[in-house]
Amino acid sequence: MTFIRNNKKAILLTSLVALNFCLAAWGDGAAIGDKKNTIEIKDFAFNPQTLKVKSGEKITWINHDDEPHTVVSVGKKFQKSSALDTDQEFTITAGATGAYEYFCSVHPKMTGTIVVEK
Repeated sequence: MTFIRNNKKAILLTSLVALNFCLAAWGDGAAIGDKKNTIEIKDFAFNPQTLKVKSGEKITWINHDDEPHTVVSVGKKFQKSSALDTDQEFTITAGATGAYEYFCSVHPKMTGTIVVEK
């Protein structure tokens, strides 16, 4: 009797875990590991170069290069990052609507734009 009860618990637990993964995969983009508003720094470029977000959303840059990079707003419209080493991240929250240009102060030819919409 205990064996059957334990199997039912294991099956139920496994089903709940599988359901949770399905919901996260089909959800609204709020799942852990979501890359919706992530800008990858790779091969001395920001990718995507232009990112559209809604006001209040978080934006994260992650450096996948072997060289350090920074994120600096043209006109100081948002806080600048420190030097990001490999796999380090920098996150801001999008503010007022508009276009925000930024660059890497170590490699000024690296540029990007964030477009904040309502």
